[in-house]
Amino acid sequence: MRTHLTASLAYALALPLLGGYSAPALAQAKESTPGMAAQAPAAPERIREVPSVTALDPAQIRPGTILFTDHRDNPSAPENGLTPYLDWVRNRPAEAAALAPFPGYKEPDYTVTVNGVTKPRHETLKVYVAEGRFVVARPPEAVDLAAFATLGFVQTMDPAIKHRALSPADVTPTKDPAAAFAKRPDRPWCADGAACIESRYDLEGKLPLGVKLANKLEEGSSKKIAEFVSFQSELRTLPPTEAASLAKLTKLDTAVTGGLEQTIFWVNQILRFGKFLAVFQPMPGDPAKTVVTTYMALAIKADVLDRKAEYARVPVLKNLLPAQVLMGNSSFNTGNSISAGLPTYARNRIAAFADALAKR
Repeated sequence: MRTHLTASLAYALALPLLGGYSAPALAQAKESTPGMAAQAPAAPERIREVPSVTALDPAQIRPGTILFTDHRDNPSAPENGLTPYLDWVRNRPAEAAALAPFPGYKEPDYTVTVNGVTKPRHETLKVYVAEGRFVVARPPEAVDLAAFATLGFVQTMDPAIKHRALSPADVTPTKDPAAAFAKRPDRPWCADGAACIESRYDLEGKLPLGVKLANKLEEGSSKKIAEFVSFQSELRTLPPTEAASLAKLTKLDTAVTGGLEQTIFWVNQILRFGKFLAVFQPMPGDPAKTVVTTYMALAIKADVLDRKAEYARVPVLKNLLPAQVLMGNSSFNTGNSISAGLPTYARNRIAAFADALAKR
């Protein structure tokens, strides 16, 4: 088998987002929703699947319940729930504006050099988006968002993923000309006191063995596959002017009182960006409660998903199509972390945040 096929599989099973969160295997607990890592799984009915989290009156959300959707009408289809980036921008402009890495973000254009020949390349992306909504039984002014915008908070989320503080001057898009397309045009990453985080996730289960095999088959190649995923992110509370505009996204008729976001702006493979966003608003008609609307977005390089024919020609990989693995539809989705697949991971990450808010 080819190295790039094994590499795609390895990284597809290990996609990182927001510091990670321990999630059970999809086959074992498809709708379980654990809280923090040390807690037991919650009841299966904890997460309520809905076509739209904004269509239901938030007053009808039961305590402890999380509304959830990831826009998948046929979950068994390999790429169901993945949207071409340009279609996303055109069809859901408010969502794309809020969840893109920065205003005016476009699919990357850069140059590649092969055998001494440099050529321009345009990279197309596909996006997975999950939405959640829940209610916190206290007013927005009693929620200390700054307590969640810290490295220390991220470090509590999943022991499988290690994090450390990163100097803003050392972020990869700033230092590496090959990653310059990921630089913000309006300001540096991690400016104005935002937490700057570098994270590492060591591949679990059978993946390290697969990486070793791929590297063995390609002995003599200068490019080796790593047995880990590394990524860099910015974690911050949103300034009031930025947060205020998010009411168009949440479609809730009360003023936005705050927002928290973590933006993954560099990943060493498969992804181009990721974002977690939480928007806080008073409950309509009951300002003693807070409605929290959450979003998770992940942009995947489309060429990874376009390798269906290559995988189909290799019998052992027929159940390992990248889209199947990413969307949690492969028998190889396993482990106790994000390798369970994006839908399971998104559910559990939103539930973890809900539990943290309830405790504080």
